[in-house]
Amino acid sequence: MLRNTLQAISITLCMTVPAWAGDMVTPTGEVMLSVSGNLNQTNADGAALLDLEMLQALDQTIIETSTIWTEGKQTFEGVSLAVLVEALGITGGTLRATAINDYTVEVPLTDAVEGGPIVAYRLNGETMSVRDKGPLWLVYPYDDNSDYRTEVVYSRSIWQLDRIEAVD
Repeated sequence: MLRNTLQAISITLCMTVPAWAGDMVTPTGEVMLSVSGNLNQTNADGAALLDLEMLQALDQTIIETSTIWTEGKQTFEGVSLAVLVEALGITGGTLRATAINDYTVEVPLTDAVEGGPIVAYRLNGETMSVRDKGPLWLVYPYDDNSDYRTEVVYSRSIWQLDRIEAVD
């Protein structure tokens, strides 16, 4: 009985750990996200470079929510910010998120919680183009929690995200 339980736990843990855990692999596709600063997992000079395949290797999260930028409920698919933070061993107090056009917002690391925001790479089943707020968009489950329907949180919902720096 104990042996079966331990095997089940082992299998579950293996299924939730990304394929590149430990020695982080380098991306084979186009780099979508560069994470630097206070982190333990890197694959480049002090940074973690991730392509779409690497992001998809992390636990997938789906959020169905309306936004102030779109009409009606939308389905966002991506990696939970909490999972990304854990997978990369990010520490510090703030995530400085930057878009392709160098627009930058600060997201407290305390936002990286279960049921919190995701780094979305799909909108309604389709990868997002730069024209459609992609390739990555930090999306909160606005409809699920009234705390996420504030100007402060809306300002953190950066689209065309391509860089995150973990700072103190």
